[in-house]
Amino acid sequence: MFYIDNSSCYSGYLIQVLYYLCPMQVTAGQIADLIGGVIDGDETVIVNGPSRIEEGLSGTITFLGNPKYTEYIYTTNASVVLVDKDFTSNKPVNPTLIRVENVYESLAILMEKFNSNITLSPGISKSASVSSDAIIGQNTFIDDFVIIKPGARIGDNTKIYGQVFIGDNVSIGNNVTLYPGVKVYHNCEIGNNTMIHANVVIGSDGFGFARDEEGKYKKIPQTGNVIIEDNVEIGSNTVIDRASIGSTIIKEGVKLDNLIQIAHNVTVGQNTAIAALTAVAGSSEVGSNCMIGGQVGISGHIQIADGTMIQGQSGVTSSVKGPNAKLYGTPAIEFQSYLKSFAYFKKLPEIVQQIRDIQTSFDIFKEKQKTK
Repeated sequence: MFYIDNSSCYSGYLIQVLYYLCPMQVTAGQIADLIGGVIDGDETVIVNGPSRIEEGLSGTITFLGNPKYTEYIYTTNASVVLVDKDFTSNKPVNPTLIRVENVYESLAILMEKFNSNITLSPGISKSASVSSDAIIGQNTFIDDFVIIKPGARIGDNTKIYGQVFIGDNVSIGNNVTLYPGVKVYHNCEIGNNTMIHANVVIGSDGFGFARDEEGKYKKIPQTGNVIIEDNVEIGSNTVIDRASIGSTIIKEGVKLDNLIQIAHNVTVGQNTAIAALTAVAGSSEVGSNCMIGGQVGISGHIQIADGTMIQGQSGVTSSVKGPNAKLYGTPAIEFQSYLKSFAYFKKLPEIVQQIRDIQTSFDIFKEKQKTK
């Protein structure tokens, strides 16, 4: 549980990773040298393409990262499989194994070195609209139909893809990538080495309204901003609202999946990872090194302690004060307690019947006692 893994997603990445390897036909030994792996089998076997482990073909490379796919390593026809160094088999394995410290980290190394089939040349597209008052760093790429408003500051080595909007006085650091359609509202700040995927909206108004005497809603101006620190990655179609006063803050190293809602004045702590379709309501504080599954709801004005793990589809309605808690359910409770409770819940009709039978037996016993 609490294991961030999309095996089918990583299979897709692997196809991109080996995009340039395929026509070259590399050996298992060459791949092992690249990622610091140890060969278990034939290091001369040729790899000319990737495959999923359950669909592996001869001449391809695949990986085993999630234990639930272990059965396929005994049936796959792939020639090479990346496995963790501690993997042990209980029957013969045909492919050559490359043992590594961490399968997914090794995939990341491969992606970094080979997943570069999109080539960008520094410069500003003729169709981009860049204010003369904006400051643009060196070696920066600005694509077609990008809009950059007055007072914006763009760092060095930053890539801004088509149809991105960057509002007034926005600050963007070095080595940042903004994919197509990203919208960054006025006064927001984005740190170095950050990657923001397509159609993310940063700095939209928080959901702030007050009812008047007639019961109508009056908008409360949202005057704050969003601060995104260094080394953050944000998935497509995620929305981060600006603070009503002050800042909504995404701290260093945070990883946000697609389709996440971060409300106004929320703080997300360092190195926290949040999966898709999660929503964090206004003014809540999520600690550092938390892992939050998909479709989790977190109520407003609460605090989540450092290291908290929240299983998918849980609802957290009160503060989590102790670090490293594991929660499940709605409202979320301690994980093991939830599992025990759920095991009883599934047997609730039988338990109720047993109680009724005991009550009936007890009633019969009392009647017999009366007649004596």
